[in-house]
Amino acid sequence: MIILKSKREIGLMKEAGRLVAQAHQIVRKMIEPGVSTEEIDVAVERFFEEQQAEPLFKGYPGETPFPAVTCMSLNEQVVHGIPNDEPLKAGDILSVDTGCRVNGWCGDAAWTYPVGDVDAPTQKLLRAGEEALNVAIEAVGKQKKWSVVAKQMMKVAKKNQFSLVEKFVGHGIGREMHEPPQVPNYTKEALKNEDFELQPGLVLAIEPMLNAGVADIRVLNDNWTVVTKDGKRSVHFEHTVALTEDGPIRLTEGVGR
Repeated sequence: MIILKSKREIGLMKEAGRLVAQAHQIVRKMIEPGVSTEEIDVAVERFFEEQQAEPLFKGYPGETPFPAVTCMSLNEQVVHGIPNDEPLKAGDILSVDTGCRVNGWCGDAAWTYPVGDVDAPTQKLLRAGEEALNVAIEAVGKQKKWSVVAKQMMKVAKKNQFSLVEKFVGHGIGREMHEPPQVPNYTKEALKNEDFELQPGLVLAIEPMLNAGVADIRVLNDNWTVVTKDGKRSVHFEHTVALTEDGPIRLTEGVGR
């Protein structure tokens, strides 16, 4: 069942969103050649501890509980990459996803960052991923059904000759990180019965993932890290977005900036 949030509850969610954005600002400042994803994860964990915020990812259940407060997905890794002590290299891209709960309410956001200078095809992929997210956020304030928004994201991917990942989708968010509805970044006939109405009080984690090659993915032996099947690069952009009478609000405003 989709749980609509009141204005007061959306106001409370802004605090978690603010801290997630601040965590990403720490990430952005740290990312450079020679720094490890493990070092960045430690800094984010320390920040959440200082703010008395509960990290949402560490210990998340799976075949093995997720071991870190951030997902660090490098180059061809799509989502759920595990931080490690390998140094980043110039020309890499790093998708960082993290979330926290504050006073009972959650925030969640992801961004893909260049490490130093990246080549032109990678720059195009980064721009397309961010554009897909921005197009979706603008559209939720104007459309009546989510499927129409998903079609607009598909158009962004198609015009840039990239593919949208279909195996992983966005989600509702509130007191829990994952709440109904599921928020796919694409639409097709098989999803018709899962479409939902866009209305004030909805809070969604909108998160398109674009691959430079095929949409197909596979999971590595660590049971978490998802990579593109063809080894080509992937980007991931996500905001927590509240739908209000006055339009959509990015509760994680400041991520990536």
